[in-house]
Amino acid sequence: MANSYTYTEAFEELQIIVAEIETGKVNVDELSEKIKRASQLIAVCKMKLTATEAEVDKLLAELTEELPQSDSETPEEE
Repeated sequence: MANSYTYTEAFEELQIIVAEIETGKVNVDELSEKIKRASQLIAVCKMKLTATEAEVDKLLAELTEELPQSDSETPEEE
């Protein structure tokens, strides 16, 4: 399931489920299934956010390695 959804799709579906529960549109018989589905969607969102964070951290680390480390190349104040 995780690979078949984008973060946006999972988050939008999660918002719909939450709204249905908050407004009382979910009957007791459906509530358990809705909560299970919401739990799955939260896991997808969390996984995608964690993966994106790791990728951003990796890219930032690569950029930091490429930047010159000397202070002599920074612009001087006038």
